[in-house]
Formats: sequence, C-alpha cells, structure tokens
Amino acid sequence: MTVITGERVRLRPIVATDRVRLREILATPEVARWWAEPEIEDFYAVEEGFTVYVIVLDGEVVGVIQSAEEPDPQYRHAGIDIALHPDFHGRGLGTDAVRALARHLVAQGHHRLTIDPAAANEAAIRAYTKVGFRPVGVLRDYERGPDGTWHDGLLMDLLAGELT
Repeated sequence: MTVITGERVRLRPIVATDRVRLREILATPEVARWWAEPEIEDFYAVEEGFTVYVIVLDGEVVGVIQSAEEPDPQYRHAGIDIALHPDFHGRGLGTDAVRALARHLVAQGHHRLTIDPAAANEAAIRAYTKVGFRPVGVLRDYERGPDGTWHDGLLMDLLAGELT
C-alpha cells in the first residue's frame, strides 16, 4: 500500500503495532460518541477495495482513516471514514487527512466520493465541507448509537472536479 502525504499529516498503512493506539483513540468519549464500539480487528481484515491507514503527525498516530471502493466500472466511487483523537481536533488535521485521501482516490480513477457523518456531528460536517463535500440527503435512523437509539446520518458526496 501507498503512503499518502497531506500538507501536515501522513497516511500510512495500518500495522499490527497500531492496535493499542487505535483502541485508545476509539475509546475516548469524543470519538466513541460517533463510533459505536468498532471492532479493532475489522481494521485488519483483508477485503478487496477496503483500505485502512493511520493518520500520523510528527511521528505520532493521531487517528485512523479508511476507504471503501466500489470497483464496478458503472458505479466506480469510494467512501471515506475517519476518526481523530480529540487532542488533535480543531487543528485542520482531519480536513488535511480527508483531502489527502480524496486526492489519492480521485487519482485512482474515482469520479465521486461519499462520506456519511452523523447528522449531529457539526464539526465533522464543517471539515468535510472544506474539502468540497456537499450534503446529498439525510439518512433517517441510519445507525444505532452507543446509547442504543437510532440516529440520523448525513450523506455527503464530492465529484472529482469539486475537490478543493
């Protein structure tokens, strides 16, 4: 897998020794609020079209970002998902990581990208908008939250020419 470089962050392939740090990141209340108990081992599962990178800033793993690619030529597109340790929120690092991965995916031939934050995750939505993602629609009762109730998601997409 390729190492992807943003303006400030580097995205490198996930390795076995990242497990402890990823558990720390995903267990923080600010991240766990949006990521309902993901199974760490899912990040390591080998699945065609599914790629996982850790987000590295100055040698430290500060988050995880993944893409899921649809290889069918009639529907070729990719989706992105990201989690960033709260100590690094508000610095533009998530935006930088999403932009870097989006550029990579567009260079790989994807004409459209999607991302689906929780509809209430205003900070994430602002970050994705800075990259060029636009709201497409609300996904009602889209995912079950850690509290056991269903929450809406916001489907956002970006066409290759809209990438900032």
